[in-house]
Amino acid sequence: MQGSAPLMPPSQDTATTHSAAPERSLTQRLAALERANDVRSRRARLKKDLKAGRASIHELLEKPPGYIETAKVLDMLLAVPKYGRVKAHKALSHCRISPSKTIGGLSERQRDELVKHLRS
Repeated sequence: MQGSAPLMPPSQDTATTHSAAPERSLTQRLAALERANDVRSRRARLKKDLKAGRASIHELLEKPPGYIETAKVLDMLLAVPKYGRVKAHKALSHCRISPSKTIGGLSERQRDELVKHLRS
């Protein structure tokens, strides 16, 4: 092993030198948990409404409510009747959208193209 530097164990100070998220108070943590639970329950209700036909994926993509901005487009498509993994992936691929893209992260072109593709 000539020419290679000896491996040194990382110092214990490494964890403290990285910037960490600022400390949050108990009140802040509880408020964040409450918001997260609210978003999860609203999304679950929305997915049920999509499956039952009470909500339209087209309208959700055109004017998304705030609580689905961070939801994956793929997850919302999978809640639509007659859309399984293969069909959802094909739709995203056709519109040049990554499966990990969020609804809020869609460009106007992607949003318009996906709505047009889903309507056809």
